[in-house]
This record gives sequence, C-alpha cells and structure tokens, in this order.
Amino acid sequence: MTPEMHIERTTLAEGHEISRLIRGGWQLAGDHGTVDHAHVSDDLLAFYDAGITTLDCADIYTGVESLIGDFRRHLANTRGEDALARLKVHTKFVPDLAILPAITSADVATIIDRSLQRLGQERLDLVQFHWWDYDQPRLIDAALALRDLQREGKIRLIGGTNFDAARVAQVAAAGVPFATMQVQYSLLDRRPAHAMAALAGQIGTRYLCYGTLAGGFFDEAWLGAPDPAGSISNRSRIKYRLVIDEYGGWDAFQALLATLDAIARRHGARIAQVASRWVLDQPQVAAVIIGASHPRHLPATLGITALELTPTDRAEIAAVLQPGPQGEVYAMERDRNGPHGRIMKYNLNTG
Repeated sequence: MTPEMHIERTTLAEGHEISRLIRGGWQLAGDHGTVDHAHVSDDLLAFYDAGITTLDCADIYTGVESLIGDFRRHLANTRGEDALARLKVHTKFVPDLAILPAITSADVATIIDRSLQRLGQERLDLVQFHWWDYDQPRLIDAALALRDLQREGKIRLIGGTNFDAARVAQVAAAGVPFATMQVQYSLLDRRPAHAMAALAGQIGTRYLCYGTLAGGFFDEAWLGAPDPAGSISNRSRIKYRLVIDEYGGWDAFQALLATLDAIARRHGARIAQVASRWVLDQPQVAAVIIGASHPRHLPATLGITALELTPTDRAEIAAVLQPGPQGEVYAMERDRNGPHGRIMKYNLNTG
C-alpha cells in the first residue's frame, strides 16, 4: 500500500477536492529560520507524491506565493498537467491595516492580480479573506469586490480567515458566504467549537485549521521540560506559548502532554499525531494545516490519517482538558495592545 492511499480527502465544492492534510507555507517565509529555496520545489513534490496535494500560503507570507509558483511549474514539468490540475493552492487576501480606511475595489483587484502573477495561475483556487480591524467599515465592500472578481473568473472559492461568527453572518447576508474559514483550532484553543460552529454548520462553511501542533509544543521533547517562557526567540513559539498561558499554564499543559503521550504509546504513534487527529475528528473540520518544514517530517505527518482514536482515548483527553481561551475566534489576537496582538505584523504587503 502506498503512502498516498492513507491520505483522507474531502470535497469543498464541485471540482475542488483537497487532502485533509494541508502543507502549510508560513515556515517558507523565513521567520522560522533559513529557507533553502533551491530545494523547496523538491520538498513540496515529496509531499505531493505522498498524497498531500493541497498547499496553504498567503499574499503576506514573504516570497511564498512565488516559491509555490515555481513549484507549480516544476510539478507540471515532472508529473504532467494532470498532476497540476490535482494540486490545490489556498492563498489569502490580507490587505494591510494601513489601507483599510480607504480600500477600494481597485486595491482588491491589484492584490488578487499580484497573487495570480506570483502563483502563475489564471484563477486562484481559494482566496481566504482576513480583515485586521472591525472598526474599519469597508469590510463588506472588500468582500463584494472579491465576489466580483470571482464572477470574472479570477477566483474559484472565497473563504475567510479568523473572522468571528457575527462577521461571518454579516458577510454571508451580503451575498458572500464563505466556503471555508481558516481558524486556530487545537486541544489548547477550542474557540471554533463555540459560537462559530453552529453558524458554520448552517451555511456550509468548513474549517481549515492551523495551530493544531501549537508551533511544535505538541511534541515529546516538551514532556517534562522546564517552562521556556522568556527565553523563546521564534515568533511562532512565542505566539503559542502565550496560548498555553490562556489554556491554563505550563503545568496544565504538561498534564495534557502526559495524557497524549500515554495514548500515543498505545497506538505506536506520536503526541503530534494524536493532537492533530483529535482536531481532524471535530465537526466542520475539513482539514488541518501542518507546517512541516522538511521532507523528514513527512512520515510523521502521514501517520496522522492512519491513527484512529478510541472512545477511551477521547475520554482520557476530555478528563484533563482545561477550558482554554474563551470568547470569539481570534478575539484576543485582535487586541493590538494585548500580548497576542503586539507580536503581529500588520502591514506585510507594503513594498
């Protein structure tokens, strides 16, 4: 049996089938260390050949759309046009905070055209819309501009990124129901299971989940390890260490890790696989986004879909889970003066 036969797939819309494991692109932007650009296409090809045929990126991930454009050409040259048709690339539309007060439909078109050029596509497979500041009133105007571009054939599906339930409903009422919503969803952060879940079920929005591995904290290396707070320089690790505080702190996290480790050992699996499988099994979840940065992570990533959690496993996890962050999806991150908002970069399209 080939590895590809283990990869689950799901259909977001007619003609848009994706792997339920999505290869994330944030790590390729360089914030996590040096990126060997010369080998990116071969690395992505290894994941594609194993059945992970869906990629996630963003206009604000520096250089990543262009890297994926290079990979698309490499895939067509090495595997043929049929392979290229099977590949799905999910990007994002994230207008800079600075332009939100005066954003126009022409601005939206310019950003989308830039993504098309970088990726080498005539039509973007999925554009995931993010809006930094709800106090800026042109959110609906921007969403309608995306819809117009969709009608022109430049966008196949429109999704959202980190919207709360009220805004999802507002945008849907304006005539732009999101096909997907990219959300932070993990055992540490279960906010998408609350207000958003009921609405998503009603309008058919599926979750694409990031943060499932908490920036690498869901790993045996952290079991029994001292709290690294204050000594972390990696921005992703800083972000998820803050989430651990919201979850209940380092001791509560250690209790969860110990439980996941026991479950993983019973299955001959890894902590990361158990954490990801738990999210994949939640309602409305179409896929999880795994930020594997090297093909050596591929076998462990493939193991996620081979794992089946038992009722006993789920009960043991539920028994140690803390409530975690409360409120709406992405609410604490939207406070630009708070610890979660202060580490964000808001104007990455500039220049």
